Amino acid sequence: MAGEERGSAVLLRALQGLTPKDFQEFKAKLSEVPVERGGNIPRDCLAKAAHPCALLSCMGSSYREEVAMDVAIRLFQEMNLRDLAERLLDEKVKEHKRRYRQHVLRQFLSYKEVNSCLGDNVSVGSRYTPLSTARRSRGQEEAADTGHGRADTCAGAAGTGTTWMLFEADGDGRRPRVVVLVGAPGMGKTMTVRKVMVEWAEGTLGAQFDYVFCTDCEDLAPATEVSVAGLVSRCCPHRHTPVGQILRDHKRILFIFDGFEALGFPLVQPQAELSSDPGEAKLLEITLMSLLKKTVLPECSLLITTRPVALQRLRQCLEGECYVEILGFSAASKQEYFHRHFGDPGEAAAALGYVRGNEVLYSLCAIPAVSWTVCTVLQQELHKSRSLSECSKTATQMSMFCLSWLTKSRGRDKEQDLQKFLPELCSLAADGIWKHKVLFEEKEIKERGLDQPELLPLFLNEKISKAGVEEGNIYSFTHLHLQELFAAMFYVLEDEEETSGDSGALAKDVSVLLESYSESREDLRPTVLFLFGLMSQRAIEYADEVTGCSVSPRAREEMLRWLQGRHRGVSPPQRAPKLSHLDTFHFLFEMNEKSFTQSALGGFTDIDLRDVTFSLYDQAALCFCIRHWDRLDGVTLRGCSFARGEPQEELPTALTREPEELHPPIRPLCRALRHPGSRLRVLRLQWCRLSESCCRELGELLALHPGLERLELADGVLGDRGVRLLCHGLRQPGCHLRALR
Repeated sequence: MAGEERGSAVLLRALQGLTPKDFQEFKAKLSEVPVERGGNIPRDCLAKAAHPCALLSCMGSSYREEVAMDVAIRLFQEMNLRDLAERLLDEKVKEHKRRYRQHVLRQFLSYKEVNSCLGDNVSVGSRYTPLSTARRSRGQEEAADTGHGRADTCAGAAGTGTTWMLFEADGDGRRPRVVVLVGAPGMGKTMTVRKVMVEWAEGTLGAQFDYVFCTDCEDLAPATEVSVAGLVSRCCPHRHTPVGQILRDHKRILFIFDGFEALGFPLVQPQAELSSDPGEAKLLEITLMSLLKKTVLPECSLLITTRPVALQRLRQCLEGECYVEILGFSAASKQEYFHRHFGDPGEAAAALGYVRGNEVLYSLCAIPAVSWTVCTVLQQELHKSRSLSECSKTATQMSMFCLSWLTKSRGRDKEQDLQKFLPELCSLAADGIWKHKVLFEEKEIKERGLDQPELLPLFLNEKISKAGVEEGNIYSFTHLHLQELFAAMFYVLEDEEETSGDSGALAKDVSVLLESYSESREDLRPTVLFLFGLMSQRAIEYADEVTGCSVSPRAREEMLRWLQGRHRGVSPPQRAPKLSHLDTFHFLFEMNEKSFTQSALGGFTDIDLRDVTFSLYDQAALCFCIRHWDRLDGVTLRGCSFARGEPQEELPTALTREPEELHPPIRPLCRALRHPGSRLRVLRLQWCRLSESCCRELGELLALHPGLERLELADGVLGDRGVRLLCHGLRQPGCHLRALR
């Protein structure tokens, strides 16, 4: 290999530079050095090596190249030939760096996703999507966010760029030596670390560092003794690592500690116990504190990733650090991530269009872990049916999948802790939703018994209070919609124990929640949506499996009565009421149960919706209800339009190609109206801006639906071809239409 030839060439030049006397002394010393397999180099071999090339060949037959270099360096040092020893040491460091970069690429370039098959790895380059971040100095890390959808709402405080922007100079031209990357679980901290390592190893970015060493804090055992040199050796798979040479220019070294919150020991050590010698082995906490306090390798750089819960401990031992908070995916990053995940532009556009139509789900996709969950589930749906018009995966199901991901690392022996913790967490969430409250004081957390270090960071972000505030730290849920999910869970969890807190605790009255939403509190819609999702039989069983907590189905009857009663008064008393609220379809779709949907819709015969732009998600919800609505007699849509996919926005060139031809946007509705047992008689699509491409679907509906008697298409831009397609349907023997307007 080229690297091996360079090393051999440098060693040969060193041997050629020896005087005859030094050459003979080198051979004499070499005869006393044991080879790797034991013994010494055969004397007859050394005797025949009368010139440097022969001697190099003799050494090569007994030692591996790196061992030959080490032997030569040691002998040159013994012979006081320091210039030659330094020259070989420099070459050894260069060769080690090359091999270490190759090792880093093998270790970090690809990874195994949770749901992937054996050997089916994903490359970082194909999946990594830039995150929105907010950069703050000490004292600012608690400001500028409320913990809710921050990637979308704080664009002014956020920036999106390369991972190496973490080490950019500030306004005064100073580059940070210590960067703390803060983010809740699932926000992309470890993926960012992977990207940093790959870009450095490929040489595309990070040229200011000769070496980058990454340590997963979960792999560190606190009780062990280790030196800084030992931490470096842990990262290097090769024997004979030139640690001393590597650490000599420590201002060009970056140490990364990923998942700092996993280190449970206190970060308080007496200054006298800290080390200044990188080769000195001490307890892990002392060695790390020495790095953080800069008593050892003071000019090296540090990148620490952590959940917010560890910030207060870190602040005690850092100086001049820069905090970078991960805010999540911006709208543009969501789109890029979907295209990267799917690979196929048509599928990505369909999935993104479906998710964008669900405001709750789309907002949650600011969290990278949620985006991954959503893409994985929708990709499976598309591979099954090639369409999302009949997708049954809801926002509640996706959120519960993420909850499962958050808690999966906890053993079954810790389940009892979660069963006690979750009701109090849900009570806190519900209380906050009712009071428009998203920040919670430390006092509230402790009163509810939520100050559990293993559980609290999974669900709440800890924010350090400003100087002078005596109430302690403040907390917020990772995302507002997750707070709303837990608020909905508050109403349905079984009461095994009374929750903590005062006697004026919030009552679990579902009817109050539903009526408040109907009358004045439109902000309660996501909570009501999650409430319906949690009441499906699948969700009840899944919640028990994931959390060990029982969900009571008692609220179903109250929810059914509320749905049946909220549309009264829309129609004259002598006629069955019409369904005129789109959110009713969303709620029933979220529950996704045929029997409940049939019961809820049994008293209605008509749909009457106006001025609605139906997203793919809206269409999926509407079509789900239509397929389970036996008494549906008439559908009236006035001034409505139908989305057919996500519009193409500006993307990286490598991600764009022509999408496959899309189906007419009205196809899902027409297919749903043709379901077996449909009693539909009247269909009005007035001022819905239908194009001629929709007429093929309408023609098939006319031909295949024997009960359809009346079709109204006022103000449609059908065109001659569209009219011909309709006429073709009218001529079919299965068509019984009596009126066409």
